[in-house]
Amino acid sequence: MEEWASQYGMQKADGVELYTHDGRSDYGVSTQSGASAGQTIIYVPSDIVLNSASIQQEFGMSLQQAEAAVVQIDQGAEYRLPLFRLMVKILFEYEKGQESMYYPWLNSLPRQFYNGVSMTRACFTCLPPYAGWLASTERTNFYHFSAALRQVSDYGPISRNTILNKKVVRWAYNVALTRFHEVWQPERAKVIGPVADLLNHSAEPNCEITVDYDGNVNVQALYDIPAGSLLTLSLGDPTNPTPLFAQYGFLPQDCATIFCKAMHLDPQIKELGYDFSDLLFQTETGEIAPRVWDVFLYDILQKNDPNAAQQFCIACQTNDEGTKQQYAGEYFPYTLDSLKQHVYGIMSDCENLTMKAQSYDINLHPRVPVIVAHNQLVSQTFTMTATLLEQMG
Repeated sequence: MEEWASQYGMQKADGVELYTHDGRSDYGVSTQSGASAGQTIIYVPSDIVLNSASIQQEFGMSLQQAEAAVVQIDQGAEYRLPLFRLMVKILFEYEKGQESMYYPWLNSLPRQFYNGVSMTRACFTCLPPYAGWLASTERTNFYHFSAALRQVSDYGPISRNTILNKKVVRWAYNVALTRFHEVWQPERAKVIGPVADLLNHSAEPNCEITVDYDGNVNVQALYDIPAGSLLTLSLGDPTNPTPLFAQYGFLPQDCATIFCKAMHLDPQIKELGYDFSDLLFQTETGEIAPRVWDVFLYDILQKNDPNAAQQFCIACQTNDEGTKQQYAGEYFPYTLDSLKQHVYGIMSDCENLTMKAQSYDINLHPRVPVIVAHNQLVSQTFTMTATLLEQMG
């Protein structure tokens, strides 16, 4: 695959090497010579970059018909159409087999994925609510994409046999989902640069991907990188590993925080103007982010004193710490009790879900290990949080 990419103009800085963890498809990239800040480490010419904008032009009306079917199935799916275009292109090239210019790249890709799209129904029953919601969202989107392809009676670029092959369509969707990089200039698009797509994730990445106006993909060093280092990117929010688990099928080993899992308080979170990324527990200590307390207190106020709830909401939205602290002190015992109930409930759920997952045959459900690892991370973190809460009263 590397030789193929080089033949089409891909360039690597001296000392940059591809390696594989399993000898087959689990690749990574390292530098044996080091790199200086701002240096282009990998260059992928636009000729071999898969670009959703150029794919739209390549397939024309036949793609438009399928995209119209996607939007008809899911009215909110327009923003996902760049991903759909990548999936269609991958299916198109897959069907051409060895005649495709992308055959060496396609042949190097994983055949098995561990993300939400690939999980069995039994796997979903072993996930906590937040992880289950994220994983099922991607799975639902895949179903919408595949249904849209089947609705188009004569989809020129791809044969009917391929469209009806659910395993192949799922594979193409997963390739697109786990390898794209999003750009916003000169227009919004999702791109995949072969070789550049091999860099793995880190919460503290040393590289970034840029795409120039000609559509060339560049991997650049964010700072001076010592010789012998793995080259890494950020694939998502490092404060919350669950979206990475749902989309990519792995659990980051360097995550410092996790979401507090208060899915039942989603309306309160939105009303306060907060986001899941604000509501975190520290994985090393169990420490609770201040805004988690705000959300649980707001829920209590809404149930018991609507006027106070409105004032507290305004205080949160305007960063009025004085008013917030006044309510926090007055209602502290009730907020503490509510948090304890939530934390112990999640701990109990994770224990039961983990036991259920471990009862499955791993040959039939190969995603079990990553599901168990996710649930154990949540359980371990919440156990530390419970200890802190008990120390408060």
